[in-house]
Amino acid sequence: MSLHDDLTSVQRRLDDLMRCVARLDEPCGDTLDLRRVRSAADHLRESLTLLREAAPGAASSRPVDMITVPDAPYDRGLWADAEDEGLGSPHRHAP
Repeated sequence: MSLHDDLTSVQRRLDDLMRCVARLDEPCGDTLDLRRVRSAADHLRESLTLLREAAPGAASSRPVDMITVPDAPYDRGLWADAEDEGLGSPHRHAP
């Protein structure tokens, strides 16, 4: 099986788990133990989502927003009042 197939299989089983946990609500009530199980199942769902996003090949399925950076130099007026980091203003002495 490929990684994608394995992740899909785990997702199906996790969906089954979530349905089973939801069915326990009626006979068990809202107990501390059931809340703990529900929380653990939610945590598993979040972890699987993160794993699917980090899996090799997942990045190719998401669209990438391209940002075009012009080759022309920036307008020097943008930096007129800026200070050089760590050196202070050019009109004052550095500490």
